[in-house]
Amino acid sequence: MISIYLIGIVILAYLFGSIPSAVWFGEAFYGVDVREYGSGNAGATNTFRVLGKRAGSIVMFVDIFKGWTATNLPYLLDANIVGIPSSVQFVNFQLALGVIAVLGHLFPIFAGFRGGKGVATLFGMVIAIHPEAALCCVSVFLLTLIITHYVSLSSILAGFTFPFSIAFIFHTSVPAVLLYGIAICALILVTHQKNIERLLKGHESKIYLFKKKKS
Repeated sequence: MISIYLIGIVILAYLFGSIPSAVWFGEAFYGVDVREYGSGNAGATNTFRVLGKRAGSIVMFVDIFKGWTATNLPYLLDANIVGIPSSVQFVNFQLALGVIAVLGHLFPIFAGFRGGKGVATLFGMVIAIHPEAALCCVSVFLLTLIITHYVSLSSILAGFTFPFSIAFIFHTSVPAVLLYGIAICALILVTHQKNIERLLKGHESKIYLFKKKKS
């Protein structure tokens, strides 16, 4: 029998993911719906592009926190339901709730089901599941961004770093984590199709962390 508490946690994970931080922050402080500008996505990258570094940073950290919080919700449930922390059963529950939060970000009930690409929320999930692999991902992301100034390319390479690192560096013993890592790669490729097309054509927008773009 499915516990009502388990159903409640699943709904809560989706609601966490559905918090449209880019939309709410943009409308509250700038009077702007970021989905009407730039790439049209309600995510941190488009917020950086449309509203600047300060707004983009705030949205990014909120989106990361959404994924991290949803993935850690199993700690609120009885061990008889989700298993003891760090067990395969517990990690599987974490993965499931994290994925639900990402779906909430992609299709937020609070914003007409028009969300972002889920990269920051995915990263929050990765931090909760495997902090060491998350460090590898953020290192690759920042290095790529500093060299190329392409957030989309940085996100793609960081996403591919996760399954590589957990398989060949950290040798994870939980098969679901590796499958999740592969799923991350597939999801990022699907959600970044237009970005990949623009990258290949040389039309992708750049973001400069330490200096302004020269005209």
